[in-house]
Amino acid sequence: MYGLSAADLDFQSRAREFADSLIPLETEVELAGGELAAGLEESHQKRAIELGIYAANLPKEYGGGGCTSLQQVLIQEQVGRVTNALAWVVATPPSWLPAVATQDQIERYVRPAARGERDECYAITEEGAGSDVDAIVATAARVGGDYLLNGVKWHVTSYNCADYAFFHGKLVGGEHAGEHAMFLVDLPSPGVKVVRVPAYMHTLGTAHQHPIVAFENVRVPASQLVGAEGDGMSFAYEWFRFERLMVAARCLGAAERLVAEMTVFAKERVVQGQPIASFGAVQAMLADSLTELFAARSLTYETARNIDAGADVKVQHGQCSMAKLYAAEMANRVADRAVQVFGGRGYMREYAAERFYRELRVERIWEGTSEVQRAIIADQMVKRGPARFA
Repeated sequence: MYGLSAADLDFQSRAREFADSLIPLETEVELAGGELAAGLEESHQKRAIELGIYAANLPKEYGGGGCTSLQQVLIQEQVGRVTNALAWVVATPPSWLPAVATQDQIERYVRPAARGERDECYAITEEGAGSDVDAIVATAARVGGDYLLNGVKWHVTSYNCADYAFFHGKLVGGEHAGEHAMFLVDLPSPGVKVVRVPAYMHTLGTAHQHPIVAFENVRVPASQLVGAEGDGMSFAYEWFRFERLMVAARCLGAAERLVAEMTVFAKERVVQGQPIASFGAVQAMLADSLTELFAARSLTYETARNIDAGADVKVQHGQCSMAKLYAAEMANRVADRAVQVFGGRGYMREYAAERFYRELRVERIWEGTSEVQRAIIADQMVKRGPARFA
């Protein structure tokens, strides 16, 4: 199905093998409050590298997997089948960075990231600026051969696991004043401090935190600027396009897992002498879930193929929003049905239905809310016509 090549199926198979090896650990990690046993994450990362599914989005010339967008989707789809962020070790360093990085940045960040030696986090979102990146108030001021970075960033995912951050701020002074710029900031650095670590709905414990981080007069050399002054927003857009497609892919994996588990349970659970799979109400939930999964997968795969074929970047932008919007909302509907099918068991944390119900909710928020995706899609339709996107 889906016209996958032998190479595509090989990547899919390797990623599925890896995901299958992690699923048995989910309940243990959940009941431990998200704590991972010492050395577990490192061993999983090593295995992902051995399987060739780590940094699959980076070009081979820099040590990455050199995978197509479709192959990256296939890998992340399998990652999505696992709860409690156990599969987050299958890293996707910024694939857009090599094209704009200096040779020094390539040697210090890109190649080590491909080898699994360095991990990044993104300091973009702020208290008053989420999906609307242009609303950020963080600043970057040129001082001689350096920049001073100031701002408070929210939801800095995996900050505690990272050794460098992408800081996004608006330039102060000069010909590009008010425009966006992005910087590489090594962690730890003087002036970078955690304000607090909020508790979130999902159970990740200390594995992957999302703290509020303050940057107070953080001095970085001009060599840490990514690209040129004023380029920051274009990098953010490219990152969003990639992440939205990967969100869609992971939602496919989550929905696939839930559909499979719902089906097995519905066949085995007997009520009034009959398996609940024979009841029309349950059949409707199963049928709707499988149908929506098929539709979301077709949309996501086609979007990835269009990117690989070199579709216009505006078309990519709109279609990635379409894939993220539909797949995220689809997965949430499937998760809700799964809890209903499992009944009381669906409310128990030792069941995947309960964990996915909590974990999938954020997919409709981060990397741009569903409402923002709709605004992007509608804007593209009005400007360029719907025929270009569907």
